[in-house]
Amino acid sequence: MRMQHRGNGLQKVEATGEGEAPAEPQPKVQGRRRCYTREIKMDWPQRSHPAHGVREELSCPTIVFLTVCTRNRLHWLAEHEIHQQLLAVWEAADVWKVGRYVLMPDHLHLFAAPTPHSTSLDGWVRYWKAQFTRTHGEPQHRWQTDHWDTRMRSATAYAEKWDYVRLNPVRHRLVSHPDEWPYQGEINRLRWDPED
Repeated sequence: MRMQHRGNGLQKVEATGEGEAPAEPQPKVQGRRRCYTREIKMDWPQRSHPAHGVREELSCPTIVFLTVCTRNRLHWLAEHEIHQQLLAVWEAADVWKVGRYVLMPDHLHLFAAPTPHSTSLDGWVRYWKAQFTRTHGEPQHRWQTDHWDTRMRSATAYAEKWDYVRLNPVRHRLVSHPDEWPYQGEINRLRWDPED
């Protein structure tokens, strides 16, 4: 069975085809851990902005992949001074821990994890963007209002997303090898499995 949005409510619909979500939660093995999830296929209305909010699960780590763009996709991020200012802002805005990150000329990617004293991801992103803008002082260097975030669901997804992120400068022909890109790093080691 699957749930489907119909009219003003949800209805159960018999699963008929291959790839339908199972009715019972199925364990996904993540190293030595099992994360229980159940997929429910739903037809959602189209959004003009991404939905935000990170639900923490006790059975799996909470690691979020975040993309933030410059306003109008202007190229100003990939600079040594800006890199250093962002590092300082992220270290001071410590209610979420920044792990690996890559700065591109017009956007950045990072992985973040909540701390025991964390606020919402949305509030944290707004905070560090405002702090950066205040300390940076360049009026033409502004952030896009929104951001994109997605929670990593497995160790495999986390590793694949990092490979995608670190190869971004190569795909954009900024360097020939990812290790040559100077605007990347890791502030905190965000482990999928605490025993890594």
